[in-house]
Amino acid sequence: MSQSLVKNLLHLVYSTKHRKPWIVPEVRERLFAYQAGIFKDWDCPAIVIGGVEDHVHALFALSKNHPLKKIVEEVKKGSSKWMKREADIVGFYWQNGYAAFSVSVSNVDAVKRYIQSQEAHHRKMTLQDELRELFMRHQVEYDERYVWD
Repeated sequence: MSQSLVKNLLHLVYSTKHRKPWIVPEVRERLFAYQAGIFKDWDCPAIVIGGVEDHVHALFALSKNHPLKKIVEEVKKGSSKWMKREADIVGFYWQNGYAAFSVSVSNVDAVKRYIQSQEAHHRKMTLQDELRELFMRHQVEYDERYVWD
């Protein structure tokens, strides 16, 4: 094959440091739009970004030219600076880690709905329980001692 053709869709989840409720409704949509711009700049178009006060979910297409670790680093670094500057949250930081899950094209609509319904979802479930469920669904092995802050 003379060219490289790739379609890797990922569901990315990451939280604020110590899950502090820094992503207030007044800045949430602007933050997600800013993050979408970072994804686009790195040739990783965001399909949908959503979340609540302490964490973000992003569904995006991973570029064939950049590793996931670099994309997450750039999105978190850039949006952390944005939160400090635009939302005036001096002590804002993202948690060091993240979780990422592959998504098949046939499941894109379901994952989009899931991300768009985060506020309703988190009235019933904590982030920790949500991640445990995602880890189980995607058969990700983990150690509770090292997942949380």
